[in-house]
Amino acid sequence: MTYEAEVQFKFDATFTHTYGSFLDADDYIPEEHVKITAPAADLTAKQYFKLFEKFMLCVGMCPASIRSGAMSLVFNDYTNEEEQRKVCKEYELTMDEDLEKKYQEWKERDAQWAKMNAQLVSSFYEKNFGSEPKIKGDHTDSPWDSE
Repeated sequence: MTYEAEVQFKFDATFTHTYGSFLDADDYIPEEHVKITAPAADLTAKQYFKLFEKFMLCVGMCPASIRSGAMSLVFNDYTNEEEQRKVCKEYELTMDEDLEKKYQEWKERDAQWAKMNAQLVSSFYEKNFGSEPKIKGDHTDSPWDSE
């Protein structure tokens, strides 16, 4: 059995210039026709969204608005939180509700890193110099600072 399918997005617009208007007629195309077609037999959901993104760009939508619209399908009050978390995991996103936990994890990791770094520096000086260098006197004045 042969299965054929096609999806189409069509946009038709006309602009009638009203003379005496403050709008410059050169800024507008009097007539526009955009038709995007694609074979739809085996398109995935992501391919459909990509196709619709192209159509929306053709009709003058801003890329940021397109992305915002797509994200609103996932992150709205009607979408199950479990489904939202699946998307967050897939795209390595953090939900606002989880920021405090992430912050505490980062603080703990930074403290561990500082402790490890201090141990490495200390062992380096002990191994190579016997102890950390002790600088005596005030070495903040530089002969090049005098005017």
